[in-house]
Parts: sequence; structure tokens; C-alpha cells
Amino acid sequence: MSQFTRRHFLASSAALTAPLLFPSASRAAALDRLTVGIVGAGSRAFNLIDDFLKEKDAQLVAVCDVDEFHYRDREWGKGPAYGRKPAKERIEKAYAAQIKAGTFKGVTVTDDFREITQRDDIDIVIVATPDHWHALCAYDALIHGKDVYCEKPVTHLFAEGQAIYREVAKQKAVFQTGSQQRSYTDFQHCADLIRSGVLGKLERIEVGLPPSYNEPQGDATVQMAPEHLDYNMWCGPSEKLPYMRARHHRWWRGHTAFGGGVLMDWIGHHNDIAHWSMDLDHSGPIMVEAVDWEMSATPIYDTPHQYTIKCDYENGVTSTISSRNTQGTKWIGENGWLYVRRGKLEASNPEWADWKSSGRTKNGRYPTHARNFLDCVASRKECIAPAEAAHRSITPGHLGYVSHALGRPLNWNAKSETVVDDGEANKLLNTVNYREPWKEIPA
Repeated sequence: MSQFTRRHFLASSAALTAPLLFPSASRAAALDRLTVGIVGAGSRAFNLIDDFLKEKDAQLVAVCDVDEFHYRDREWGKGPAYGRKPAKERIEKAYAAQIKAGTFKGVTVTDDFREITQRDDIDIVIVATPDHWHALCAYDALIHGKDVYCEKPVTHLFAEGQAIYREVAKQKAVFQTGSQQRSYTDFQHCADLIRSGVLGKLERIEVGLPPSYNEPQGDATVQMAPEHLDYNMWCGPSEKLPYMRARHHRWWRGHTAFGGGVLMDWIGHHNDIAHWSMDLDHSGPIMVEAVDWEMSATPIYDTPHQYTIKCDYENGVTSTISSRNTQGTKWIGENGWLYVRRGKLEASNPEWADWKSSGRTKNGRYPTHARNFLDCVASRKECIAPAEAAHRSITPGHLGYVSHALGRPLNWNAKSETVVDDGEANKLLNTVNYREPWKEIPA
């Protein structure tokens, strides 16, 4: 059954008792490939569209976005266009030969994600929305039998992350989180070196993330949302804040209604590698404390501009996740240090930084993050960046927000995922307040 998705298997089983039917040419062509729908058509989504267009065993068939046409944070007409209309054009240009031959009828577009997540003829759903939509879109796809590729952070709220990884297990779904650094050679090499014990006893880890927004990142004038955007649907389950460009395309994560600041944007990359290197995909720290947080100087955003989160781990390792650290991941042990970020790998012993000597290829274990996902959809094996690992990697960020709000360190039980003897902290951590008519997904 490894070559089939769940939908293919059910369809072939049903065919044993159903009358023999001859599919259309376009339907037959689609069944030879994994059919893909994408929810969200912004900048990151276009990167994923390009990734999946390169894969011969996948076919993009549907796009959803609540904005028809926009230029992200740029002036109108400047730079590349995004939204459901340009996404449709980009995909259909790549499939022009199939459309001309009549083997593909074109891309369906919609402004309601459920028209993709609930379609019987779609195998895979890509979720590339802003963070506050990740959980609802991914969950609806999962309960309707889809495999899911979801951008990071895997969810906006802590309880959402728990619900998603548990639903993935319940559905026996394949789930890939867009923490694509796991598919890069440099990061794989460093994680393997740490696990090999080359640094001797590991003492501490410095996780460096960028600072967040300390001033408006665009026009902060409250105005009417543009006609091409369904702003009410864009806000979805979150608070409907007054529309302004400084808090919309690209800059939405500066407010906790929609994201967790740059902290929660990047923690799913560099802290993910730190956790991965210590085999913590199902665990986490034992203590978390937010220290020296400086909140944004503008009321437009309510996330920290500068921040540090201290973590203690059961193995004796301590870490800081901080905008004051050098961006990337640095491990310090009794035998030396190792540091990595995108495009840079350094070590106290230069031989450790030479991944070529280990026999690795430039692309690491998989040509791309998307390729790993598609291979796992076929084999039904776990992806390199599964849902629970993504949730665990960003948990220190969630705990950091709670620690900052309460002004105290939190003792964390990673097995039960609860703050020890602190009901107030647990209540804050697990709070999910969706705006009507959206309902909280069951944990």
C-alpha cells in the first residue's frame, strides 16, 4: 500500500463493488499524481508552489486566499504580485502543455479554505497562511483524510499545537512542518555531530533570533480594507483589529492576535535545531524563564522587541533563546564549540565544520523539504519535521510569554506538558479564545 495515499486506497477498495467506470483523461492524469491544494497565497506560499511544481508526482490543482491580488508590503505595482489570481497564473503557466493537451482543466481558486480541505479529490493540503490560521486549516484537512504540509510555527497557540500533533497520530496522517533547516546539510551535520559527542559533555546552547518590530513597519493609518481583500475572513478566529498596512501583509506577526512576534517566527528554526540535536522531538526543558524583555515601543505591536528566554534541561544543558545572541545555533561543550546558521558553519576545531569529509552531498539527505514530504506520503513514514517535533521546538516560546506575563520562572513537566504546581500559568498557557463563529479544535 506504500504507493497509495489513503484516498487512493479507499477509492480502489470501493471499485471492487462499484460499476466499472472510465474516468476522463484529465481525471486519469490527476490520479497518476498526488493532487495538491494550497491555502494561503503570499510570499512563502509562492516559494512552496515553485517547490511542488518541480515534483513530477505532484499536481497543484487548487488555491485558496482571501486576497485576490496584492504586492505584500510594497507599493501597489512594485515587485512580484501575490494572491489567488497570480498564484493561479503561475501554476497554469507551468502546466500549459497539459492544459493545451486537455489533460488538465486548470486550477480552481477559492476564498474559503474548506473548499480545499474538504474536497474528495485532493490528497495533500499545504497551509501557508499567517500563523493564526494554521491550526484550523490543518485540522480540517486532517479530519478529512488529507496529508498536510504546514508552515512554521506549526500553530499560533500552545493548545492548538497539542491538538494538531495528536490528530496527526489519530489519523495516521503524514505531516511536514516548514522548518526546512532540517533538510539542509549544514544543520543535519551539526545535529549529528552533537549526538556523536564530539564536544564532550554539552554545557550550554545559545539560540540567536532576530529582534522584533520596535516601530511601525509600514503605514499605521487606520483605513478601510481594500476591496480585493476579505479582511473579516483574514482575521478569522482572532480579534478583528482595525485594518492598517503596518499590521497586515508581512507585518501581521507583530501583534499577538495573529502571531507571536519575530520570537515565534524564528524559534521554529534555530531552537528546532537545538532540540533536534538533543533528541527532544518528544520532550523539552524542565525550567523556562523570560528575562530582560523589552516590549515594542509602538502600541501597534504587543510583542517583545528584545527578549531572552532561559531554559534548563534534564541532561544538565542550559540554553538562552535571545535576540541578543548571534543569530543561529551555537553549542558549547567541554571540548569546544560549534555554530551554524544559514550559509555559515564554524567550529573551534575546523575539521568539525567540514561536512564534505562525512560523505554528505550538498542537499543533505533529501533534495528538498518538499521531496521528503512527498516520499513520506508514498511510504507512510514520518517526515523529517513532524508535527510534534515542531510543537515541542516552539514550546519554550509559549512558556516564555507566560513567564513574562507572570514575572516568574516556570517549572515544566515535558511528559504531561504542564507547568508544575502553577494553575495560573497553565490557564494562561492553554487559553484559546476564538472569535465567533469559529470553534476551538478539540485537543
